[in-house]
Amino acid sequence: MKFNWGFLLKNIHMAKLIQLPTIQDDKGKLTVFQNLLPDGIKRVFYIYDHQEEERGGHRHKNATHALICPVGSCKIYTNDGTNEQIFTLDSPQKCLILNPEDWRKMYDFSENAFLLCISNTNYDPNDYIVAI
Repeated sequence: MKFNWGFLLKNIHMAKLIQLPTIQDDKGKLTVFQNLLPDGIKRVFYIYDHQEEERGGHRHKNATHALICPVGSCKIYTNDGTNEQIFTLDSPQKCLILNPEDWRKMYDFSENAFLLCISNTNYDPNDYIVAI
């Protein structure tokens, strides 16, 4: 049976933590992400070798993001104007979907953290909103 990720993602109205499908055998684990974002994947970037500084501090006009921390851990604060939430990404199987209206701050990175960010839009400096 095939899961309809598109249906799920079109009905998310605030930040949502999902469990990525993982296959395990005696050779190791394989975690898959596909069909995570509306309009597909246009850009991938990652945060690593960070200082003790907070990252983010913005929301977007159009971009939807999927955040995965395949190595190490970090916390993500979100605020969609109504709900505030804090998520911990500490497993390569956890994926946080952030909609454009989700204000986000990334912090409390472990020493070896690697935060993978997947976007459904190309980089556009005009897409960022830095004050709420």
